[in-house]
Amino acid sequence: MKPTDIRDPDYFHKVVDCQWACPSHTPVPEYIRMIARGRYTEAYMINWDSNVFPGILGRTCDRPCEPACRRVRTEEKPVAICRLKRVAADNKGDITPYLPRVPSKKNGKRIALLGAGPASLAVARDLLPLGYECHMFEKDPIGGGMMRTQIPAFRLPADVLEEEVNLILDMGVVRHFGHEITSMKAMLEEDFDAIFVGTGAPRGRDLPDLRGRQEAADFISIGIDWLAGVAFGHIDSIGKKVIVLGGGNTAMDCCRTSKRLGGADVTVVVRSAFDVMKSSEWEKEEAMMEGIPFVNNHVPKEFVMENGKLKGMLFQVMNQVEGDNGRPTYVDAGKPDVFLEADYILMAIGQLNFCPWIERDIGIEFDRWDCPVLDEDTLQSSHPKIFFGGDSAFGPENIIWAAAHAHKAAISIHLFCQGTDLMKDRPPAHLNLISQKMGVHEWSYDAEHDAAKRFYVPHADQSASLSNIKVEVELGFDQRLGFKEAQRCLNCDVQTVFMDSLCIECDACVDICPMDCISFTGNEEEQELRAHLMAPADNLAQDLYVSDLLKTGRVMVKDEDVCLHCGLCAERCPTNAWDMAKSVIYTPQLDS
Repeated sequence: MKPTDIRDPDYFHKVVDCQWACPSHTPVPEYIRMIARGRYTEAYMINWDSNVFPGILGRTCDRPCEPACRRVRTEEKPVAICRLKRVAADNKGDITPYLPRVPSKKNGKRIALLGAGPASLAVARDLLPLGYECHMFEKDPIGGGMMRTQIPAFRLPADVLEEEVNLILDMGVVRHFGHEITSMKAMLEEDFDAIFVGTGAPRGRDLPDLRGRQEAADFISIGIDWLAGVAFGHIDSIGKKVIVLGGGNTAMDCCRTSKRLGGADVTVVVRSAFDVMKSSEWEKEEAMMEGIPFVNNHVPKEFVMENGKLKGMLFQVMNQVEGDNGRPTYVDAGKPDVFLEADYILMAIGQLNFCPWIERDIGIEFDRWDCPVLDEDTLQSSHPKIFFGGDSAFGPENIIWAAAHAHKAAISIHLFCQGTDLMKDRPPAHLNLISQKMGVHEWSYDAEHDAAKRFYVPHADQSASLSNIKVEVELGFDQRLGFKEAQRCLNCDVQTVFMDSLCIECDACVDICPMDCISFTGNEEEQELRAHLMAPADNLAQDLYVSDLLKTGRVMVKDEDVCLHCGLCAERCPTNAWDMAKSVIYTPQLDS
């Protein structure tokens, strides 16, 4: 193998698994260290710079970072990265001195932002400090988009939402709220230099052809529409026996909300098996903790009516089997159909892009799923003036994806307005390596590996939370528990950096390594080399760190997959061939 080029920003970025997995590449270990030091305001601003909505995401994120956490290599549970984000938000001080300054004199460019959800808000946040005049259009009377309409108050309190939404709006967004856009052609006739579409995926899937659907219409709601009605106070009750169809996060919000609005008997019915449901594990856990049962492998067959009233639903029982492509598929189990009583049905079986207001003759190409055809790097549509982001771009995702799209789109809009190339002139990613050595055996970070288990997050009393939809269920970590959980972080952004010119091949690092991840061996092709190390390196998703040839003709090889970044190799090395250096990774974003 060739020697590893650690100057490549992506090399050490991949080693910081949590940051690499985060769509907006939040510097997770850095903000967690700030929390451990009680510097909550700085921890909040590190988050705000990258993911834009720390208080909101600290309660609602899908947490792609956590399955990637290096803790899961040795223990069952990752660091509670998401909940630590909330610790920073709940304990921050005055952030005013840290906010970017928005110039009163504008740069002459006007941007239309369609929708007031997370993607449009984040684009505005990035563009306003550069002097852009940002006009935001929203059919609802207030901002927030799906964060307001689809996330119940018991998960996301209104004051948390308002604070972070208004923080951006008050930077100088020109608001056109209560203004529904009905024609993209009309928008193009306005004097805007670029248009960003962040209107989400606002149509919930239906079962229009299912027997009894039309007759039962008065007793059925589409989940996302129903949640919006609850959010704006138009709906405050539901039937006693409720069936929620679907296995995603929207279904979990629907069933838990139903419980709070009077549903005494709420059941979730899912087409798939429990282990492949689309909802997050913690969403399923919260629903089950509230006594909501799941019925899996049941396919809707008929809405059953009697004397003008809904009696329930009939389901076909299925078995999960492995399909030809290795993915699960479902076949008839050969059992009698199952009837479940219900007086109300909520359908949360998926969402679709819905853009009837975008005319199909203005130069925007759509694919067969009715999603716009976009350049994935620039988020520019086939109409050069129009950009997409969030759920509008590639279908339903999470807020963290909306923030990531927004950073990309803001760069593209800026380059487009400046008349430069959207790909060639994008700011590059880059990397700084900063040694953490303070003395012979002292580091500027806590390098000790603590095998402590994940700490339990306190919950509100269930009798109180189930009787009032505005009572937040999770209470979050206090400062004491936040500190303890922060100590579980392995500081994966502090890298083991090897200098082959200083190595005397004494094998001291090999002897002291607790994970057997360092080997001195003859060089080979990667496949053979992975098999011949101290411990086989089977995870091909993680790289091998390979040195240049040493004096004996061998190479040093380190398996990045299992390294705990404990620093013992650097402490033990008699020649300082090993160093512990913090990798500060800069991902492309507009600089204000």
